[in-house]
Amino acid sequence: MAAKESNTKSFVLRIDAQTMEAIEKWAADEFRSTNGQLQWIIAEALRRSGRKPKK
Repeated sequence: MAAKESNTKSFVLRIDAQTMEAIEKWAADEFRSTNGQLQWIIAEALRRSGRKPKK
């Protein structure tokens, strides 16, 4: 079976415990997974800075 193509890339992120706890709480408050929250934070930062790539 051929591998499924994906537009996402995985990477390791090192983050201090207090920051991670804050992100986990924020994610829970907005009913997102921690991963989903991190993706949203990055996308929002890119959008605000005018650097978000066009689809």
